[in-house]
Amino acid sequence: MNPEASPESLGRHRRLVLLGSTGSIGTQAADIVRRNPDRFTLAAIAAGGGNPDLLASQAVEFGVEAVAVADEAAAPRVRSALQAMAPGGRPLPKVLAGPDAVAEVAAWPADITLNAVTGAVGLAATLAALDAGRVLALANKESLIMGGALVTSRAAAGQIVPVDSEHSAIAQCLRGGRRDEVRRLVVTASGGPFLRTDPAELATVTPEQALEHPTWNMGPVI
Repeated sequence: MNPEASPESLGRHRRLVLLGSTGSIGTQAADIVRRNPDRFTLAAIAAGGGNPDLLASQAVEFGVEAVAVADEAAAPRVRSALQAMAPGGRPLPKVLAGPDAVAEVAAWPADITLNAVTGAVGLAATLAALDAGRVLALANKESLIMGGALVTSRAAAGQIVPVDSEHSAIAQCLRGGRRDEVRRLVVTASGGPFLRTDPAELATVTPEQALEHPTWNMGPVI
C-alpha cells in the first residue's frame, strides 16, 4: 500500500487502528478523528492499561470494534468501565488482553495503523501491521532502533510513514527536494539533565537524576 496522498485520495474515508491511544500522541490522533468524522473512523484502539477509564471512554465515544490492553490485570477494569459507560443496547467492543493483544489489534482490518505505543512492545505491533498490509504511521521509534533491518525488510515501498517528531522532520526534509541535494541531516537534542556532565561521571548517575529533565516531564519508562 502506498500512503502518498493523491488529489483523488485526499477526501477518501479511512479506517484507523490507534495503538497507544491514551498517550500524548494517541490522544492527539483521537482528537483529529473527533474533528474529522467524515474522513476517519477508529476501528480499534490499544493501550498498556495504565489509564483504563480513558481507554474505555475512547472506545465508547468512537464506537470501536476492539480494544487491546497489554496489561491483563487491567482488563477487568476496562470491561467494567465499558459496561458502565456504553449506552443501553449498544454492543460492547471485543476486549483483548495480554502481551500479544496489541500486536493482534495492529493487524485489525483498517487502512492505517498508527503505532504510538511506548517501548520495545511496539516492535511486534509494527511487524504485525506491516505483514497485514496496513499503511504504518510509525511513532514508536524503538521499532527501528531495535529491529531496523527487520522492519524495513518487511515493509513495501512507502508503507511506513513517520509521524513522530524527529524522524518525521527528517522525512519531510528529504521530501523537500532531491536526495542528491542532501549530504547529511543533523538532529539536535533538547539538552537534558546531563548536557554539561563530564562523561566520566555518567556511570554513577541515578534514575532520579535522569528524570530531572529541564524541559520535559519524563516518565519512568524513559
